[in-house]
Amino acid sequence: MGLIDDLGDGPVGVDTAPFIYFIEGDARYAPLVESLFQLAAHGSRHLVTSTLTLMELLVVPYRAGNQPLADQYEALLTRSRGLQMVELSRDVLRGAAQLRAVSGARTPDAIQLAAALAAGCRTFVTNDRRLPEIPGLRILLLSSYAV
Repeated sequence: MGLIDDLGDGPVGVDTAPFIYFIEGDARYAPLVESLFQLAAHGSRHLVTSTLTLMELLVVPYRAGNQPLADQYEALLTRSRGLQMVELSRDVLRGAAQLRAVSGARTPDAIQLAAALAAGCRTFVTNDRRLPEIPGLRILLLSSYAV
């Protein structure tokens, strides 16, 4: 089975790396994430990420003085159909603290996972092997699906 077949029902949480693969056309992972983002663009899949993703995506373009790439990332996150950015509210941050306390997840990972859970996601797409198992949230690693 492929990534799309394994997503399950409901909204899907998406970590930062899949956005990088998509924008930068990563040879190994772009085809996987393109199909995911196409589903969202056609309205057949709802994707969720946190506003932390925007911050993480903008660091490298800002450091390199690459405003067009920064603009491309921001447009993808703020203007894409089927993509929701979850704000870092107190509730999300409390949830992240709880996840960090019980699982040992790093702070950025705990924030991403808490945002996905707050939005009702039961699946989270990433390529981060260090993510802990979280009850009620299935972690899908892109590396498991790449050819």
